[in-house]
Amino acid sequence: MATACDDFDNHVNGTWTTTADLPPDRVRIGSFDTLRRANDQLLQNALTELDAGEPPSSPGLRLLAAYRRSGMDEAAIEARGLTAVSPLLARIDAVDREGLPRLMGELAQVEVDAPLSINVGIDARDATRHVLSISQAGLGLPDRDDYFRSDADSRRVREAYRRHAATLLQAAGATADTAAVDALLAFETRLAQASMTRVQRRDPLATYHPMTVAQLQQQAPGFDWSLWLAAFGADADLVAAKAATSGAVGAGASDSGAERPPLVVAQPAFAAAVAQLVQDTPLIVWRDYLRVRLLDATAPHLPKRLAQSHFDYHRGAIRGQKTPPPRDEQVIEAIGGRYGGAPLAEALGELFVSKAFSPQAQARALQMLDDIKVAMHARIDALPWMAAPTKRLAQAKLDAMTAKIGAPQRFKTYAGLTLEPDDYAGNLLRVNAWNNQRRLRELAQPVDRTQWNTSAHIVNAFAASGNQIVFPAGILQPPFFDAQADDASNYGAIGMVIGHEITHHFDDRGRQFDAVGNLRDWWSAADVTAYKTRADQVAALYDGYEPVPGTRIDGRLTLGENISDLGGLQIAYDGLQIALARERKRLGGGPLPLLDEQTPEQRFFTANAIVWRSKTRNEALVDQLRTDGHSPGRWRVLAPMSQSRAFAQAFGCKAGDAMVAPQPIEVW
Repeated sequence: MATACDDFDNHVNGTWTTTADLPPDRVRIGSFDTLRRANDQLLQNALTELDAGEPPSSPGLRLLAAYRRSGMDEAAIEARGLTAVSPLLARIDAVDREGLPRLMGELAQVEVDAPLSINVGIDARDATRHVLSISQAGLGLPDRDDYFRSDADSRRVREAYRRHAATLLQAAGATADTAAVDALLAFETRLAQASMTRVQRRDPLATYHPMTVAQLQQQAPGFDWSLWLAAFGADADLVAAKAATSGAVGAGASDSGAERPPLVVAQPAFAAAVAQLVQDTPLIVWRDYLRVRLLDATAPHLPKRLAQSHFDYHRGAIRGQKTPPPRDEQVIEAIGGRYGGAPLAEALGELFVSKAFSPQAQARALQMLDDIKVAMHARIDALPWMAAPTKRLAQAKLDAMTAKIGAPQRFKTYAGLTLEPDDYAGNLLRVNAWNNQRRLRELAQPVDRTQWNTSAHIVNAFAASGNQIVFPAGILQPPFFDAQADDASNYGAIGMVIGHEITHHFDDRGRQFDAVGNLRDWWSAADVTAYKTRADQVAALYDGYEPVPGTRIDGRLTLGENISDLGGLQIAYDGLQIALARERKRLGGGPLPLLDEQTPEQRFFTANAIVWRSKTRNEALVDQLRTDGHSPGRWRVLAPMSQSRAFAQAFGCKAGDAMVAPQPIEVW
């Protein structure tokens, strides 16, 4: 095992990494995964109690029980076959060229992005109002670059996708020969050519193009955009309702009194490419493409042959998973979504917080947040590269930042939604359609800043639009947070996560939004230049790491997360010093006692390293390096700590040690 100053990740996690077994039904194990499984088990036990007891009084819990029951009834899933999706498959079979926009809108209504994604979002220029947001989507491979890469991993994944697509086409009753799959891949390759890269999509200015429906029609001719929107449910009257929220909705509006167009198109060139494909692509190819997108989106809810094909491709080929997880775990994930944003996920959160979150835990988390914000204030004040006027605006943004901790004060009632206890795929379509109708009604309403867009059971945290940070109850559990633990452990674990999310609002993307959450340039030109110089240093640092031979971390793709790791660790450490000062005062002064033979400062960094411990399948690691904005866990330990003077001081590291950067990078 390495020393702390040589390789701190190995020093803390080396024995665990060497001895931990990676089960065949997992692509990764680690602190995040262990807690997620524990939360899932708590939910499974609670759902079993619901099934065995009286019907719950909460509408959300009644719907949750019905959805879960339908997912566990594998015999009913087999018996129903493709019944739930058959009407849409029939419409695909019969569609003509003029009907493609209507059919694509109907598919979007049940959240099948083929090939455009449309949703109600918050206007980046005016965080008080909603807009219809349209963006690129609809690719079957993990990343647009996968259509053009020639390395062995990319070829292997493409072949797996071909097999999966052929299975889906066969299930739909279509021709599934080599020629059909070749045509499908050629079609998707044209979509990929028109798609922005993941790095390009990180620029909020590059993906903000407000326009009217008429302007979209002019920029992307050959596709009936009004018909598409109407089929989605956004008819002309509903789109026009944006006038009710334009201008006079509060001090947050960036252009008070000025109406804004009802649409924001993230990639106009992609919209134009779709319109061109509608005109010049044979209908048989369009039908095959839509069949594959529909069945891929619903396959986990369909009979085993399709669910297994979905697993073999998405979890097996792409991520290296050997066997599916237990059925009850699959159903929990299907209901909640990977990040807790699925339409019925909030009901899972309602059930979770009734079992696992206390007011005492919330109060202590709020105290930590206060300390870390004070620390961030001090760091902004001390920045040598930022001028005073920009510092004042940065402080104002920090002061205005609001936090959601634990769970919503009120849970959804899901009015108008009904589910069947023996129709798993049908329930998916009903939930998605209900959710889109709910979101469309929000177009006529100002943004509700109290609304949660993730479930409280999720093991994650978020920097949300509107200058907000979100910490669900699911992550406020050991080993991230323990209301009975010492400050050093808590600040090193969940405290760093808090600091990370605060810093996200000041990373290379977040810094472009003001105190209200509007996309607005509030920086001086000189300060922008100074910031970008430091951001470039961060990108270059991470570009130098090669977790898999031949595959490096993409310093530009991961830039926002890496800046937030570097800054989050620092301000969490400074927040700990505030907490320790209170503790010393309470004890009457003097040094604090050792715990596990470590000082509080050493426990802080140790707790942080434990948070990021992980063991990952090689396929999943390659996929992460190519598609994920987060660096792998090991480098979330090594990079921030090697740039931290406080770390070197805590462990007595000297110049020349591997964990001591010759010239530490400090953005915040």
